[in-house]
Amino acid sequence: MDEMEEELKCPVCGSFFREPIILPCSHNICLACARNILVQTPDAESPQSSRASGSDYDYLDLDKMSLYSEADSGYGSYGGFVSLPTTPCQKSPNGVRVFPPGPAAAAPHAHPQPPSAQAGCLQAPIPRNSCLTCPQCHRSLLLDERGLRGFPRNRVLEGVVERYRQGRAAALKCQLCERSPREAAVMCEQCDVLYCEPCRMRCHPPRGPLAKHRLVPPAQGRVGGPGRRAAPRKTSTCTEHELENLSMYCVQCKTPVCYQCLEEGKHGTHEVKALGAMWKLHKGQLSQALNGLSDRATEAKEFLVQLRNTVQLIQENGVEFEACLVAQCDALIDALNRRKVQLLTCVNKEHEHKLKVVRDQISHCTVKLRQTTGLMEYCLEVIKENDPSGFLQISDALIRRVLMTESQWGKGTLTPRMSSDFDLTLDSAPLLQTVHQLDFVQMKVPSAPMLQLEECCTESNSATLSWKQPPLSTIAVDGYILELDDGDGGHFREVYVGTETICTVDGLHYNSTYKSRVKAFNGSGVGQYSKTLVMQTSQGTQTSIFSALLIISPLLTGRPASTAVAWFAFDAASAHPDIILSNDNLTVTCNSYDDRVALAGAAFSRGIHYWEMTLDRYDNHPDPAFGVAHADVLKDVMLGKDDKAWAMYVDNNRSWFMHNNSHTNRTDGGIGKGATIGVLLDFTRRILLFLINDEQQGPVAFEGLEGALYPAISLNRNVQVTLHTGLPIPDFYTPGEVDPTAHMC
Repeated sequence: MDEMEEELKCPVCGSFFREPIILPCSHNICLACARNILVQTPDAESPQSSRASGSDYDYLDLDKMSLYSEADSGYGSYGGFVSLPTTPCQKSPNGVRVFPPGPAAAAPHAHPQPPSAQAGCLQAPIPRNSCLTCPQCHRSLLLDERGLRGFPRNRVLEGVVERYRQGRAAALKCQLCERSPREAAVMCEQCDVLYCEPCRMRCHPPRGPLAKHRLVPPAQGRVGGPGRRAAPRKTSTCTEHELENLSMYCVQCKTPVCYQCLEEGKHGTHEVKALGAMWKLHKGQLSQALNGLSDRATEAKEFLVQLRNTVQLIQENGVEFEACLVAQCDALIDALNRRKVQLLTCVNKEHEHKLKVVRDQISHCTVKLRQTTGLMEYCLEVIKENDPSGFLQISDALIRRVLMTESQWGKGTLTPRMSSDFDLTLDSAPLLQTVHQLDFVQMKVPSAPMLQLEECCTESNSATLSWKQPPLSTIAVDGYILELDDGDGGHFREVYVGTETICTVDGLHYNSTYKSRVKAFNGSGVGQYSKTLVMQTSQGTQTSIFSALLIISPLLTGRPASTAVAWFAFDAASAHPDIILSNDNLTVTCNSYDDRVALAGAAFSRGIHYWEMTLDRYDNHPDPAFGVAHADVLKDVMLGKDDKAWAMYVDNNRSWFMHNNSHTNRTDGGIGKGATIGVLLDFTRRILLFLINDEQQGPVAFEGLEGALYPAISLNRNVQVTLHTGLPIPDFYTPGEVDPTAHMC
């Protein structure tokens, strides 16, 4: 609760708030303190002349009429202002300049005040053209004819202050000590009595019928503890209409209003809501904001523990390093001893520097945590208040403060600024003539890199990996080695060696799970591997590492790879510019009379796969080609003209196999509109088999085509084809029963 005390003290007098009022800037100030820091403006700056906008209070131009003095950090007359008192001003404990009370000045234009307001304002009327400056944000404003009565009372803050003071006074006293009460240690919730430790052992033993009583800390029992009855809900009255209760809430003005305020038209065009509903809504918003801030406070506490452990490690490592250094230096000749003193000085400086950085961070984080904890405790006490209007008067400001405080615990705040390691090694190899050149050199291998999961992804048959060095590592790195397995649980292999920290690996198998890892190296050797990252390739759009693991694959389900089916479409990005795709890239044609190539968006490097294509249009007897190809196949000639593809091209009467512009295995039987061409790719036996209207063509071996193969087609404008995928292996085909040498090309 001590951290919350700062929230309960007036910024002017430094004491607990007494009759606090809420300024338009959402800050609070004692009513008497507000009276003391009032100043009067010249007649030319009257509120009437500057209130053309219709607002109750007008903020002054701080560049021209600021009341804040940078020279003494106080308040006084400045820029044409005349302070009300004629006696010298004094400074409050918080450095704010306060004017002592003086005799009531004549103010014929001042509005009469009720007795309660007069008592809080030292029974002096507020002069015409008075100005008030917030002691916290230094915003200046002109008062209207209501004077200080126009500011609402912060009854919630009054209640919190009163409970806090009562809790502190009561919780420290034992209620059973006869002469000088000792400090209370516990409170019994059933007995509702505070006990010091001796009185508890004597009067409330933990046995018999008292054994079931619950003992809690004194503050928890006295201030809002379990079992305490909630204070009755208070009924608040309007500041402008003292006989009317506040029953509605103006959303635009963010203030409670009464029905008379709505009838007079001031808030008539504004959106208003029920006071109780807004009370519950803002309580929920504040509670939700506090949850986030509470998480930051918990992280800060854990971070402080980490920093304190770092201090211990730095001290231990420093002592150990000094001992090693002394042992090395003592083994050298007398000339080395003179150099030893200088080296020890370097270590001590590094030692002190590390300690200073960590201790400064501890001090800074402790202060911030203390302020955060104080704000949290204050907000929790505010939430306990049952006065809706009073709560809504301050809830917006508290929510903003909580969110702003949470944002201050952003990235970097809870990150250590200093490592506990001493990355120094004494090189004792040089000869005696180089003793005067002794210095610390790096003799450590790099730390294990960290894979950046948020930047790692898979897309179709490619995987992109990104990594970085640990944030506190100071060891130089000459390069990195990236390794992947074969996607089938096999051995790792190197796929990249270099200085970059991001790499894209192409040609991976469709719908397969790969493991990857990376390590760093320098002149001292190779460091440890990073954590192993599991990735899964898939077709279509980009897939993150996490979502990719959710895609069902043969490896994850235990299904044999030979029976897995693939769903894919044509890839517009890799197709020739003359290719026209439609029907979600499943239907393909061309706007050229020459043959153009289109590839699918998925590649295969193992297993058995089958897909079909139907001819939607077939005019003038063209000869389209169907088959498989590498990604770098020629796109402006018939499929099979180069050594990057295996294909079967067919017209209305015959078909041929073609690879590297070599025609083989002519077969009778052509195609027409509505025909179906099936393609079966078997990596187990390295064969390619075609079906024309369910009649088998082939098989043909595709030796020499290594790596991932893409389903492919070449056609011109006389042909339109639709692709069908996700098909099972035809029933007639049994792996191992087809002779791949039957149609070897």
